[in-house]
Amino acid sequence: MRALDLDYMLGLVPVILGYVPLTLFMAAVAMVLALLLASLMAVERVIKVPVLDGFVRLFISFFRGTPLLVQLFLFYYGLPQIFAFLTQIDGVTAAIMGLTLHFSAYMAESIRAAIVGVDRSQWEAAESIGMTRGQMMRRIILPQAGRIAAPTLVNYFIDMIKSTSLAFTLGVTEMMGAAQKEAAGSFRYFEAFLVVAIIYWVMVELLSQAQRQLEGRLNRAFAR
Repeated sequence: MRALDLDYMLGLVPVILGYVPLTLFMAAVAMVLALLLASLMAVERVIKVPVLDGFVRLFISFFRGTPLLVQLFLFYYGLPQIFAFLTQIDGVTAAIMGLTLHFSAYMAESIRAAIVGVDRSQWEAAESIGMTRGQMMRRIILPQAGRIAAPTLVNYFIDMIKSTSLAFTLGVTEMMGAAQKEAAGSFRYFEAFLVVAIIYWVMVELLSQAQRQLEGRLNRAFAR
């Protein structure tokens, strides 16, 4: 039985940390894009635009019902065989798009539930002063729904950060990819992957703490 090489692990920490910015970049960009797309789909699911509603339902069903890894492979390796222009997309862009589409399907349902959860009197008050449906959503409903959905959306961001580890399957050298390469050269797979696991763990704990603080502030603001 081989002993755990702590010196190797300590030497690997700065190497893996060097790829944290790329991990956060992919997650942050995908989160912004997913939030925008999910908000549009959530509003559509509430107002139910004819024809479009069926497409949105299909989109949500597909991306919620298939594994993220399959979606990434389909997007990066499969679609370029049908659409030639997609061959120009690199692994980072493909990973961001895959994360965006996958998580937007989940976030759309959460935002939709938050919109529906806004007290009906708010809708009626907005209608009574002559607001259009668009103005009502933008000025009254969505800000309140955002407060309701915020904790869940932070959870999705945390899941998104962890899911960036799949980007190495597209040839992206992020934290997981770097660990794989280091381990392949040293055959210290356990130590390499343990370092990655600990770094992800620390990142998630920091975000969870920020989430708790955000919830506290939102609850205090709503209580006033």
